[in-house]
Amino acid sequence: MAEEIKVKRNTKDSVFADLFQDKKNLLKLYQALHPEDKDITEDELDIVTLDNVLTENLYNDLGLTVRGDKMLILTEAQSTWTVNVIIRMLEYIAQSYREYFDKTGQSLYKSKPVIMPKPELYIIYVGERGSRPDIISLSKEFFNGMDIDIEVKAKVIYENDSEDIINQYIIFCKVFNEQRKLYGMTEFMLKETIRICKDRNILREYLISREKEVITIMTSLFDKERIMEIYAKDMAREAAKEAAKEAAEEAAKEATKKATNEVTKKNAALMLRKGRVSIDELAEFFPELSQDDIKELEEEVFQIK
Repeated sequence: MAEEIKVKRNTKDSVFADLFQDKKNLLKLYQALHPEDKDITEDELDIVTLDNVLTENLYNDLGLTVRGDKMLILTEAQSTWTVNVIIRMLEYIAQSYREYFDKTGQSLYKSKPVIMPKPELYIIYVGERGSRPDIISLSKEFFNGMDIDIEVKAKVIYENDSEDIINQYIIFCKVFNEQRKLYGMTEFMLKETIRICKDRNILREYLISREKEVITIMTSLFDKERIMEIYAKDMAREAAKEAAKEAAEEAAKEATKKATNEVTKKNAALMLRKGRVSIDELAEFFPELSQDDIKELEEEVFQIK
């Protein structure tokens, strides 16, 4: 058997990027979101945001303009749900508009209003829907629905009964997750994912035409998540060492303090027995003693219970 090859944990990110760089698939994606727009053509769609999808920084997002008057931003939320994705959307739309204004040569410092396409924000969620909402917003998720100066709303797309390319992508992700649980992050798992999806007519045309590229993308990319896991473990180890060191230093200080206190108490007890000081004067001559210490000395020296 060929040696199993460890693959990139955020595999689906790469497929997401590669899938929709093809204008035919981009058109299918737009038609899935706007089936009423039957006259749209590939030439009227332009990708405006597809930066750093396969590396760090902003990744796993897709932006496109439609006829120049509409901007769609899509991002995939991983199978573990987090409302922080709406903040990512805020970053994506800001970056996309910045790139759009640069591309169209528009300055934000002129008095004349710039021309900007209307935004549409979508989150493709590849996990189970459960009771999650159709729309999430910055104000609702982070500010209890208050009226805030910066608002961001995004429609959430879940698996459904349709056969459109978005739903096929979601199913692809679920097949991937199922096979990963069975075979781990291996080359065999990748091939099984592709085989199953082709048999079920899930992204079949894409997988047939790009199978070698898809496997190469999946197996050769830098495993960022793995590196982050190692980094997190190293940080945890360093934190544990630091905590142990601090605990040891604190214990040593406490032991020294306790020993010093015992010496002080012995000296105070000796002076009490010889009548050099009274109970009422202990606090003045031995300010480091607590009231509990003084009470304990009084009971010890004078046998008061």
